Amino acid sequence: MSKTVLVVDDDPTQRRLIQAVLERDGFAVAHAESGDAAMAILASGTAVDVILLDLVMPGLNGQDALKEMRARGFTQPVIVLTASGGVDTVVKAMQAGATDFFIKPASPERITVSIRNALSMGDLKGEVERLSKRVSGRTTFADLIGTSPAMTLVKRMGERAAKSAIPILITGESGVGKELIARAVHGSSERAGKPFVAVNCGAIPENLVESILFGHEKGSFTGATDKHLGKFKEADGGTLFLDEVGELPLDMQVKLLRALQEGEIDPIGSKRSQKVDVRIVSATNRDVATAVAQGRFREDLYYRLNVFPIEAPSLRERRTDIPALVEAFIRRFNVEEGKRVIGASPETLSLLTAFDWPGNVRQLENTVYRAIVLADAPYLQPYDFPAISGVQAPPPEEAVSALVGCAAAEPNLPAVLQAAHAALANAPGEAPVRILDERGHLRTLEEIERDLIQHAIEVYAGHMSEVARRLGIGRSTLYRKVREQGIEIDMKEAG
Repeated sequence: MSKTVLVVDDDPTQRRLIQAVLERDGFAVAHAESGDAAMAILASGTAVDVILLDLVMPGLNGQDALKEMRARGFTQPVIVLTASGGVDTVVKAMQAGATDFFIKPASPERITVSIRNALSMGDLKGEVERLSKRVSGRTTFADLIGTSPAMTLVKRMGERAAKSAIPILITGESGVGKELIARAVHGSSERAGKPFVAVNCGAIPENLVESILFGHEKGSFTGATDKHLGKFKEADGGTLFLDEVGELPLDMQVKLLRALQEGEIDPIGSKRSQKVDVRIVSATNRDVATAVAQGRFREDLYYRLNVFPIEAPSLRERRTDIPALVEAFIRRFNVEEGKRVIGASPETLSLLTAFDWPGNVRQLENTVYRAIVLADAPYLQPYDFPAISGVQAPPPEEAVSALVGCAAAEPNLPAVLQAAHAALANAPGEAPVRILDERGHLRTLEEIERDLIQHAIEVYAGHMSEVARRLGIGRSTLYRKVREQGIEIDMKEAG
């Protein structure tokens, strides 16, 4: 999904120039000619990821617009634009909440780097907030990703159940996010901020189940060198999440039933029972009713746990949520891996949305993780998911060689691209001009020509005679192309 940049500037020419730079790098662009227009766009609910804000505008100026954005709760990163680099102006903007600034006119590279830095900072803040909520036990249903009908029903049912102490049984396939739903129940209840303790009943050795759940006294059995509180006591005052509860041995099911009915536990070796105040949320990926019929699960415990059932949908049943999930995973793994992937291309999202995902959200998460680690382009491409797309990444050497061969064999190509042929043929490392776009296709000749001229001007510090000589074209031709392409230069002509 493309990130949207809101460009707020009263100069239409400046807006168009910035738009050309941003769209070339895959960003979507929205425009506002004043601070008032920008506030109207934000208030309308339009999705905006970054704001480029000119400071000097008629009406509501940039400084006042920034203050009002923050006062009204708009948290998007703001990069301020100024025609003069006065220290006082910049300091005031940063104090008002700006994340960066640059002086107009800025180079395309400066604009792009600033926006990507702002997006990275936003990812970092979002990840810190997510982890803080998780650690403090304050994850709510608003933090669950998805607006599909299936997820909307889960949220509505969960919010209602969270307001009471009713036992909840979450069912669904492996990997659908049952624990996250349980955390949202806890964070939306009166027990928010209290302990949330998760136990995978299927991962506990049978001979340790009782000790881990209910605790033991020191010396109560061989190896019990210290007192152990147990998960029930750890969760006292909060919520105990029993994942894969259908895996509990029958004898432990009896003790669990007593703990639920009486509100007390009997630690191994203890001479008296201990009261506990625990809200039970359990989950399973199996058909517990069938297990009851087969005698593998106690019927009385099943009815005790299954007072308020919530079925977590598989990812196949909520395909419309996949783009939002992918975007969330990209943000998280960008932070964890120090990457700057902007998003996924439309072709990639179509590919991922059409896939069945037998491992559900967990499989999608791990698949995006792998793609982020290997990705080199700003947007994830189908070839970043070879197990799903069957497409391998095109070797960059082949793409460069193809263009070089094309330029050598075609005498009618523009002179600038003939110069590109010579430059690429002799380049020892990475080509200075991008040959492929974000989707892996060849860019247009006009785009490559513009980038090559821009690169040559930067390399030779604006000395246009030298630029023209290196590109193998006349100075008048070079100046004409600079005007046609709208390239900004700081001429340092040396005679």
